[in-house]
Amino acid sequence: MTEKKFTVLDLLELDLQGHDSLNLKCVSGRRGLTRALTVPDVNRPGLALSGFYEAFAFQRVQVFGRGETAYLKKLQEEGNSEIIQKLFTYQMPCCVFTHNLEPTQEFLKISEEANCPILQTDLESSDFSSRLLRVASNVFAPKKTMHGVLVDVYGLGIFLSGHSGVGKSEAALELVERGHRLVADDIVELRCVNGNTILGQGANTQISHHMEIRGLGIINVSQMYGIGSIRNQKEVQLVVNLEEWDSTKIYDRIGTEQKFVELFGVKVPLIEIPVKPGRNLPIILEAAAKNERLKRMGYYSAKDFNQNILKWIETGEAQAVYYGGDDSY
Repeated sequence: MTEKKFTVLDLLELDLQGHDSLNLKCVSGRRGLTRALTVPDVNRPGLALSGFYEAFAFQRVQVFGRGETAYLKKLQEEGNSEIIQKLFTYQMPCCVFTHNLEPTQEFLKISEEANCPILQTDLESSDFSSRLLRVASNVFAPKKTMHGVLVDVYGLGIFLSGHSGVGKSEAALELVERGHRLVADDIVELRCVNGNTILGQGANTQISHHMEIRGLGIINVSQMYGIGSIRNQKEVQLVVNLEEWDSTKIYDRIGTEQKFVELFGVKVPLIEIPVKPGRNLPIILEAAAKNERLKRMGYYSAKDFNQNILKWIETGEAQAVYYGGDDSY
């Protein structure tokens, strides 16, 4: 995985809607829009403005709220520009003024000379900070692409893996036909958000909702089944590996032993399903989704079955059945 350079200009050009929108515009220092954002966090530079620069987190986005802006006005009235000049000796990625606050002319002049972008937003400081952190967690999340199909079955994100031609796309198409939703087919981009959540989406958003069905060709799922048959991203909560049936292999028939696969250090439940003619994969996948949701609610069918068998043996009924049978014939 290669580290992606994310600049202030990229931040401005993000197509964010609703509660994710940052409402940013650049008011000064446009020549510095190519500065890279390297730390997904924010800093309030109050201590730095007062002259204390030890442990100054200059690598972060600097947020100026009402207090910082009022202090800048006080410095301009006093004719004290040395503090501001010292502030811009640090290579800050950008400064953001919230509440649509206006920076002082002295501040804008010095920032222009330092090529440091000055941004403005109408959001409150706390609201902007929380939104930026949420956006940054997605932008800076570790990513990788995997071959497979991601579907939403009963609200559970299932990643179908397996060798090419094993039937992943066909199974996903049948699930869509049964009312479930497709997230991505063939190439899925996975990223780890907040250190414990694996989100998946199409590696190419323009073609992620198209499917290749051998013998039929490329189909557009959203056009064929409606907009309700797709979604843009989904958390990966279960990995199902489809493999051709191997008569020499012993498959799990009870399900008491839970398997996991690690994605970015996060353990995701894993199920291995053998494929052969006559097996109804969509129904099996629906049952797997329901069973996984029950496990998340604290109910384990296999463990419950095992406990019932042990209780049956302890009551002596099993011995009565075994020894009391008529074996005269």
